[in-house]
Amino acid sequence: MHPFMRTVAEQALLPREARVLRVSDVTLPEGDEGKLTARRNGKAREIPLQPQFVEFLREWISDAGLQENDLLFPSTRGKPLTAPDYKQIWEQAQEAVLPRDELYWWRLGEPITILRDSCLVKWLTAGISPVTVAEWAGKTPTWLALRYPHCARA
Repeated sequence: MHPFMRTVAEQALLPREARVLRVSDVTLPEGDEGKLTARRNGKAREIPLQPQFVEFLREWISDAGLQENDLLFPSTRGKPLTAPDYKQIWEQAQEAVLPRDELYWWRLGEPITILRDSCLVKWLTAGISPVTVAEWAGKTPTWLALRYPHCARA
């Protein structure tokens, strides 16, 4: 999976947030939890990174030869990924893994933001506090409750 896609999927980022991340936005301690600082609308928020994701990003940064001030996911031109760039990556990923039978054909064309939604649902159903999930997502607990009512605990 493309590192951009994995980061969107596992850290519940919006593509527009992930596309402008810089290497300096991640803290990657050896063998420990790290953190990712996402920025949107002039506000920053921190998202914890599990040790296996820290290792994944360390390898990506090393293999790509990225430096501290570089974009974490540069385009082939060294600029931030554009919407057409990441949509193409997303379409290729869908076509690579989804079966071609009629039952699943309708899934092709799902927006990339379904990855963020899936991560938020996973966190909520794992029992992580809605307040914490809201902070990580840059939203309010009310927004989460309205968007994901099926995840609310009784």
